[in-house]
Amino acid sequence: MSSFEEIVLVVEDEPQILALLVDYLQAQGYRVLPATCAAEAFDVLATKPHLDLLLTDYRLPDDVSGVRIAEAALKLRPDLKVIFISGYPKEILDTGSDLAKQAPVLAKPFSFETLHEQIERLLS
Repeated sequence: MSSFEEIVLVVEDEPQILALLVDYLQAQGYRVLPATCAAEAFDVLATKPHLDLLLTDYRLPDDVSGVRIAEAALKLRPDLKVIFISGYPKEILDTGSDLAKQAPVLAKPFSFETLHEQIERLLS
């Protein structure tokens, strides 16, 4: 459990996966802001003054990748921590983004235990 309510923006276009992630993170004590596409993620980024973590899928609708969302988010919030999730993790590295080389990438399917370990590592 986190000691204070850390805020996580979760960007995932698959409704079942999004619901599982939201439920799990809330049960772990995080405040979760869900987004199903880049437009929703950018709305959250524009209106929420504080975020601790961005957990984003790579492949999203409207041809805006999770890497592009994360790069924009970090311009607004340089301290934001990022975790990428993808069924195609190699694609993330193939973007050539420095962020993609630094941020953890979890290949779907991953366990909640693996996710928890990555979050703890980043937010501790």
